[in-house]
Amino acid sequence: MTEIASTQTTINQAELDKFTAMAEQWWDPTGKFKPLHKFNPVRLAYIREVALEHFDRDGTKRRPFEGLSMIDIGCGGGLLCEPMTRLGFDVTGIDAAARNIGIASVHAEQSGLDVDYRATTAEDMVREGRQYDMVLNMEVVEHVDNVPFFLKSCAALVKPGGLLLTATINRTARAFALAIVGAEYVLNWLPKGTHSYAKFLAPEEIASMLKREGLEVKDKCGVTFSPLHNEWSKSRDMGVNYMLLAEKPVQ
Repeated sequence: MTEIASTQTTINQAELDKFTAMAEQWWDPTGKFKPLHKFNPVRLAYIREVALEHFDRDGTKRRPFEGLSMIDIGCGGGLLCEPMTRLGFDVTGIDAAARNIGIASVHAEQSGLDVDYRATTAEDMVREGRQYDMVLNMEVVEHVDNVPFFLKSCAALVKPGGLLLTATINRTARAFALAIVGAEYVLNWLPKGTHSYAKFLAPEEIASMLKREGLEVKDKCGVTFSPLHNEWSKSRDMGVNYMLLAEKPVQ
């Protein structure tokens, strides 16, 4: 098990305060998280696709992932936790913002779903000795401090033979123009200040950090928005949003 020093943390208090202030709107598809609701079907389809293949599960079953565990790091209000629970995963959702966890817990209870929600961090889960078949950190990397340490913690949470899926924003001029100027200042899709260009990372940087932690990158794909169809889709274009899948080899 990877050793995580008790004094290290990935919490960025300014980012934590920002999302805490918006917590009540997590499940409002027309509120401040509207772009995430539009984006979510692509994430869910990809997670299901790669998990079915990797764990050799039958996609015709209603709950194909029975017996497998998953943790969603930075789960927010639970937009991924709930559908993954419905698909059979034993899901743990963690977030450093206690208010997010409160919102997520109430919504899951109202939906009749059993999700293990905790107001904590990835590094604290490592200190507890936790590991999971699948680890998600989706749109989180660009909001934490000490990214190498964060990814080290994420990698440590993956069981041997398990998967880690990271989604974030590339550090390109196009990403600055679309994800910050366009989304925050022109279209008002997101509150101003949601993202900082300095915290964006290229796929190669994420891949390099994960490789240092013993993981093997298995797939990379982009996610692009079509104004014509008003929808997001998986793409080969990783110039703005992208997802990166890695596996921890069986030792």
